Amino acid sequence: MSGEEDSPRANKPLLGKCITTDDESDTLVVHSINNPRVDVVGVSTTRLQNAPEDTFNFNYIVFYFLGMTSILPWNFIMMAEEYWLFKFRNVTGNGTDLTPRQMEMQADLSMSSAIPSTAFLIINAIIGYRFSLKSRIICSYVVMTLLMVLTTIFVKIDTDTWQDEFFVITIATVVVINSASAVASGTLFGIAGQFPSEYMTAVVSGQALGGIFAALAEIIIITFHPPPDLSAFIYFIIGSTALLVSIILYLIMQNTFCFKYFIMHQQMARSNSSRELLTAHVGSEIHQPSFKTVMGKIWVYGFSEWLVFATTLAIYPSVTVLVNSEHKGNGHLWNDIYFVPVVNYLLFNSGDYLGRIFAGLFEKPQDKPFVVAFLTIARILFIPLLALCNTKPRHSLPVLFHSDSIFILLMSGLAVSNGYLANIAMICAPKIVREHEKEMASSIMAAFLGVGLAGGSMISFLLVELI
Repeated sequence: MSGEEDSPRANKPLLGKCITTDDESDTLVVHSINNPRVDVVGVSTTRLQNAPEDTFNFNYIVFYFLGMTSILPWNFIMMAEEYWLFKFRNVTGNGTDLTPRQMEMQADLSMSSAIPSTAFLIINAIIGYRFSLKSRIICSYVVMTLLMVLTTIFVKIDTDTWQDEFFVITIATVVVINSASAVASGTLFGIAGQFPSEYMTAVVSGQALGGIFAALAEIIIITFHPPPDLSAFIYFIIGSTALLVSIILYLIMQNTFCFKYFIMHQQMARSNSSRELLTAHVGSEIHQPSFKTVMGKIWVYGFSEWLVFATTLAIYPSVTVLVNSEHKGNGHLWNDIYFVPVVNYLLFNSGDYLGRIFAGLFEKPQDKPFVVAFLTIARILFIPLLALCNTKPRHSLPVLFHSDSIFILLMSGLAVSNGYLANIAMICAPKIVREHEKEMASSIMAAFLGVGLAGGSMISFLLVELI
């Protein structure tokens, strides 16, 4: 049974339904599919037919929401820039220049996120299948929720006299949050890889939507000019609540008929096809996917996924957050207050989101992994171009592009290309492997994504120092 043969769909709506078709006959025996503890299932000789309808698109919407919240803590922590500037301000003098810790905080956060994320995405890709989907999702979300609550509590604690200790606690918290986030994201990608391709689009688009949500929250809050600690308190409360809702939604989704159907499809694809029935109690043989085999099939798409995020994280947000409006200081709210949150966060995340949506709609180029790889290599040009924009403070490189318009254009290109190419690679990879390899393929792609984040974050340190 080959995973390369896709079920035809008349169209690919954004709000898709769990429907697949196949011209071949299907032998299927399913006992107690409505029972969450299914012990006996039939072995299908071909692709499963007549998948149940995703009623009210509930599963699709939950995938979207889980994609959004899987990295929401990271988005809120990164976007609370004014809060971190406040927490690590110079409390011993009257100087207005940024302290070294203030200047490097974004890069520190990026690094403390990327390295553990990469490690746990790789671990999840290699051994994640040994643990149940429920345990991976629920445990990771519980950890993220508890640590977001802890981060919220620290907002109300005066840390001026122990900034170094607070910095260590903050970085440690970010490390654990992003480790849990990596497990959640990797598992979500693995689950979505077993569903029709629009569900993968839901997860990756949901992640971009999380960035938009966080950016809009920041812009709305700063409109009322609250102190930095109050705005951060509101961010983190929203994030904690969203994570709690995610746990509830997943628990509901895992009991839906549509969800069970596709998860069972994956289990049956791993079964020994020489048997008519697989009985868990008598120890039937299970075909586990080979990491080496799957990697050999998808490595070009994996390379593209890695390079897309390595390029993006090298310059965004560590360097782009330092770009000031050319008219800053003239007394206009847009230039002095809204420029960075709107252009650096809202514009980027909106462009990233649109890119992912377009990739899900068009799914082109398909079956051309080297074309995708070439396009990802070409976008490396964004790094020097954005580094030469109006970043302040700067010590080495000259400012080549003073214009706000040029910076906005470059940010738009970086964002849309990031979303489009990342989603294309993520969608295409599971399509070129066998059915029982799809979950591992998607998890490996998530690991490539994490390695790209880590590599880009390391480069961002060098770029900040170079500028």
